Amino acid sequence: MKGLITKSTGSWYQVLDTETNKNYEARIRGKFKLIKTRLTNPLAVGDFVEFQLEQDDIAWITKIEPRKNYLIRKSVNLSKEAHIIASNIDVACFIFTLKFPETSLGFLDRFLACCEAYNIHPLILFNKTDVLNDDELEIVENIQAMYENIGYETLQTSSVSKKNLEILKEKIQNKVSVFFGHSGCGKSTLVNALQPDLNLKTAEISGVHLKGKHTTTFAQMHFWSFGGSVIDTPGVREFAMIDVEKEEIQHYFPEIFKTGRNCRFHNCLHINEPKCAVTEAVENGEIDESRYVTYLKLMEEAEEIATNNF
Repeated sequence: MKGLITKSTGSWYQVLDTETNKNYEARIRGKFKLIKTRLTNPLAVGDFVEFQLEQDDIAWITKIEPRKNYLIRKSVNLSKEAHIIASNIDVACFIFTLKFPETSLGFLDRFLACCEAYNIHPLILFNKTDVLNDDELEIVENIQAMYENIGYETLQTSSVSKKNLEILKEKIQNKVSVFFGHSGCGKSTLVNALQPDLNLKTAEISGVHLKGKHTTTFAQMHFWSFGGSVIDTPGVREFAMIDVEKEEIQHYFPEIFKTGRNCRFHNCLHINEPKCAVTEAVENGEIDESRYVTYLKLMEEAEEIATNNF
């Protein structure tokens, strides 16, 4: 029997029979050799699998189909374990909030680099625009312009004012989408605004630390009434690229890769090499400094991972 993983709580999974549309509680039988690293979860929401039914309608998952893509988060710092957040994604929506809670550009850039690495179409949603004053909206518009200039798709959204929700529906209709962002950024609230009958659990922002509380504790796929599905995920603190080479990272920053073609040396890593077109572009303001800083951090991490034989 063939199915789709729609919920993961750790040891148990929910699998949807793709022929009968019936859900089963499922467990894994056997070991799955997936990607070249140690994973905290062998299966993820979005995976297509084969399974067998036994007594009491318990399903045993026996095989996982090849993934077209996936997104990963680090387990702990540079530990040798990682966690697959979701797989087989058509569009990954990153929920950026200027405040309540504040989202860093570095966090966004890591997400975009991961999307580039694993061939996932990203959509940056600048959420909670209803709580921003004119000066803050201008900041958001400037950030939007920067990323659109690189080539990324962006959209301002608000669950309260319903700003651009119909446009968002059109962008994710009949696709497998996933919503990412810090806890409290409004992922579940946005899902509820798009389809109220899903009634996902939400929580208020902590008044002391202005940070979100974890309301989604496991990944789960929900099906849109207008076609397609969304994978709601727990708040993510750090994305990871665990199976890429140091020399590849510049490929995941489109403006750095494009500018790098003008470097003096064809194997330039854009760190401290002479006649580097990328470092010159950063100094001239043609490449955003925050993006370049994230690039350097990813290069350092890749070096450390390679040294530790990740």
